[in-house]
Amino acid sequence: MPGIHVVIATLGRAALVRRTVALLGAQTRAPDGIVVAATCPQDVSGLERGGRLRVVFSEPGSCRQRNRALDLLEGQADTLVFFDDDFVPAADYLAAVEALFAADAGLVGITGELRADGVRDGELTIEQALALLSRPWADPPPLRARHELYGCNMAVRARAAAGLRFDENLPLYGWQEDIDFTSRLGRRGRQVSTGAITGVHLGASGGRTSGKRLGYSQVANVLYLRRKGTMRAALGHRLLFGNLAANALRSLRPEPAIDRRGRLLGNLIALADWLRGRVDPRRILGL
Repeated sequence: MPGIHVVIATLGRAALVRRTVALLGAQTRAPDGIVVAATCPQDVSGLERGGRLRVVFSEPGSCRQRNRALDLLEGQADTLVFFDDDFVPAADYLAAVEALFAADAGLVGITGELRADGVRDGELTIEQALALLSRPWADPPPLRARHELYGCNMAVRARAAAGLRFDENLPLYGWQEDIDFTSRLGRRGRQVSTGAITGVHLGASGGRTSGKRLGYSQVANVLYLRRKGTMRAALGHRLLFGNLAANALRSLRPEPAIDRRGRLLGNLIALADWLRGRVDPRRILGL
């Protein structure tokens, strides 16, 4: 059925994905379809399938999982909305996306401005997210052009994204796969962010990759995407040196929920591989 289809990739967080899927029932503009991209039946335990909800399975990896959903939806949607399984959208998220795409035929991608991001500010609960979204936003960010979109919540015009897929050379958590995908999408039209489209990213910790693997990806994925030409130099430098500095400094007194020493070890392994000329994002599969 053409219309708006929501894609949610998930791994090992069945209770969370049940709740986030249920929250889509509160949208003022209901989705025409929901695809949950999982790795095994346990990932979607208790999730009621049927009707507008479909489940697809693949090997683990956010890129692989999202690609299986894209394969399923090829030619069947007008708008594709990608949510992380720990993203809580405002009730008018889909309605605002539909209106913005209808108003601007040259627009190919939209990302909502976050009311809060648990990845940066500390993990949040769904109840905290809903409470935050229930309060008026005094000064929402204006509409602005974007080179790339934030993968926890992004809406894509399906026609513009025809044939595009996430890069499966970025395995498991697929760190920065959103930058790669939407950098390529941005060559086909304009992309924006706006506070009129918003939500809360919980930053749930369960199901994510290990500190060492993430640390390796923080270096290897940036170098890979710079060679590929889908990451701007300024962004790459900021990510690379910012993460190296943060992991080195905070490894002295790590935050309880973050494996800073594991990340720093992964950073150093990737740098050593780079000096030997063999750095590769896929190496995390053996770490």
